[in-house]
Amino acid sequence: MAGQRGHAVVVGASIGGLLAARVLSDHFERVSVVERDELPALPANRRGVPQGRHVHLLTQRGSQIMERLFPGILGQLVDCGVAVWDDGDISKVYTALAGKYQLPASGYLRNWQPFYFPSRPLLEWAVRNRTQALANVSFLENHQLVSLMSTANRDRIIGVCVLQRGCAGETSHSLTADLVVDATGRGSHLPIYLQELGYGSPRQQEVTVQLVYASQQVRLPPNHLARYAIAVPPRPERPTIWALNRQEAQWILTVGAMGGEMPPMGWHERVCMAAGHVPPDVLEALQDAQPVGEVAVHRLPSNRWRRYDEMKRFPSGLLVVGDALCSFNPIYGQGMTVAGLEALLLGECLRRGQLNDLASRFFDGAAKTVRVAWQLAVGADLMLPQVPGPRPRTMRITNAYMERVMAAAEVDLGVTEQFLRITGMLDSPARMLRPTFMLRVAMANRRRATPSRTVVQGR
Repeated sequence: MAGQRGHAVVVGASIGGLLAARVLSDHFERVSVVERDELPALPANRRGVPQGRHVHLLTQRGSQIMERLFPGILGQLVDCGVAVWDDGDISKVYTALAGKYQLPASGYLRNWQPFYFPSRPLLEWAVRNRTQALANVSFLENHQLVSLMSTANRDRIIGVCVLQRGCAGETSHSLTADLVVDATGRGSHLPIYLQELGYGSPRQQEVTVQLVYASQQVRLPPNHLARYAIAVPPRPERPTIWALNRQEAQWILTVGAMGGEMPPMGWHERVCMAAGHVPPDVLEALQDAQPVGEVAVHRLPSNRWRRYDEMKRFPSGLLVVGDALCSFNPIYGQGMTVAGLEALLLGECLRRGQLNDLASRFFDGAAKTVRVAWQLAVGADLMLPQVPGPRPRTMRITNAYMERVMAAAEVDLGVTEQFLRITGMLDSPARMLRPTFMLRVAMANRRRATPSRTVVQGR
């Protein structure tokens, strides 16, 4: 299908930008990826991805999308040392849902899909290498977007003006394009450019979380901890986060706080945060843990959704993907998967129509995808009194039911698996409203109140 259209420009070599470039390579003769950073030849953190030093989650749906777009990439990640939870053994992970409901300590999830635990630098490097290998994709590193080029009547974007930085100084030039995709992340300047072109800016839907989190690499003795991930999310009386994830040869310890709280920065204080919240084997392993390198701190003020789908006018030849469209509270691990779903949607829109109405079709479809992830993330955030925002009656009812689902997951592996498939973005949240599932939740909560608390296996 490549060659049907001329030239596409993707601004930003983030995961979202790389996935968009991969899809565009099927529909355009040439694809140029414009990136302000110098891209590392090996897996490494870079300035343009400050969150890369922290724990990243690639959901199961995200893994499937990666494999669909880049066949064999999951095997490549495993060859590079990425851990994969593929047997459904629930003892390999530990999490306290909503910070208080502990998953069963043992048992097997019967319809489990593999869950991969790559670090962000390794995953981005692998995706970038595969994208760079495409014959019709080229990368322009050390190039900064300066402005958009439009037709005289400003109804269509026809390229970008960029500033190239190098040893000889700075030079500016333009790139003409049939389609420009903004993948510059949360700090995207596109609302400003649209304002200058006379379109106004999109409404920003925002829920303030004031998240601050600190991460550090940790070295544990080999085979010292027989788990892949440990996570303790926040709860209303304790708006803090604690997580320890295996990522390649080392581990990453992340602590965080929401609602304006500050997590501790000292090593001893961060380790002690786990006391009373994680199993004994994790606490024992931490006694032999050694911190490696510096502590990296990242702040996220809010969930932010730029509602391009609501704009009455929007120029043709322009799209927005990834965090530039919607950025989520990262503790739920949705961002890369949503970017992948947007890439698949982009391919579908290009197959089914022309460029002149691409933006409206894409933004309408993306809004449906984003809305599901948004409701899951924001609904969880608004369970915390420290997070300001309206809580309509429907949300209060939904959150009350979610409490019962998470409580049921403590004693019923079938409920556990369905909940994890929804948070892994494999299944729709609507599955939790099926009568058979709701009955199972009710029965599990009744059983949970009994002294024996027998765990029911999934089926």
